[in-house]
Amino acid sequence: MINVNLRPGQKRKRAAANPLKAVGQRLASLGGKVKDPMLLAAAAAWLLAIGFLGVTWVMTQRTLHAVEPRLESARSEHQRFKTFLAQKHKQELIRDSLLAQIGTIRSVDGDRYVWPHVLDEVSRALPAYTWLTTVALDATPVMPPVAAPTDKKNDKAAAKADSAADSLAVPQALGFRVEGRTVDIQAYTRFLRQLEASPWVQNVTPVSAQTVVEQERPVTAFVIRAEYRRADSAYIRTVPLSESVR
Repeated sequence: MINVNLRPGQKRKRAAANPLKAVGQRLASLGGKVKDPMLLAAAAAWLLAIGFLGVTWVMTQRTLHAVEPRLESARSEHQRFKTFLAQKHKQELIRDSLLAQIGTIRSVDGDRYVWPHVLDEVSRALPAYTWLTTVALDATPVMPPVAAPTDKKNDKAAAKADSAADSLAVPQALGFRVEGRTVDIQAYTRFLRQLEASPWVQNVTPVSAQTVVEQERPVTAFVIRAEYRRADSAYIRTVPLSESVR
């Protein structure tokens, strides 16, 4: 069947006036030509897939633009904390090095002023009419204090602090023996009390006290055992090694 358009101008104008209707007519004619339902289902699936991908892409782009400022903020925070951790690690290395050096110095120089302190405190506590014959290291070993049981699940920081404290620990208690003479038994008891009151001396124990004849005079010979301890910092006074003299 042949159709002749006798008024082509009006048809073009009507087509231009309603383009959606012309598209619908073409799709309807295409649907009339296609008779296979599987092909129609495949075309519909492709259209749905393309639409889904388009919607997903749009939503992804929108989410990406919303997350980009947070990402930049997280990167700046990461860089700042990374620099902070690097500085902290460097300071910890310096601290550990200083602690090791101080521990080495104290291990070498810790016992240098033990006997000066012992002799100074003994001479300061010595009362009148009392003299000493022997001040020597006690041969009896000093038993270390029994440590309290600790939990095996200690924190790493506490273990590290304990190791640092052990490296800076003062020498263990040093036992010494004092032998002397006195003409007054009260001076002997006063000597014991003054030794016990010293911040550098602990565990003052009288070993023996007996009357002996020395230069035709009865005197009391005594033996005292004590231990040296490091005094609190409040009792320690420091003086300069050298002073300028004009």
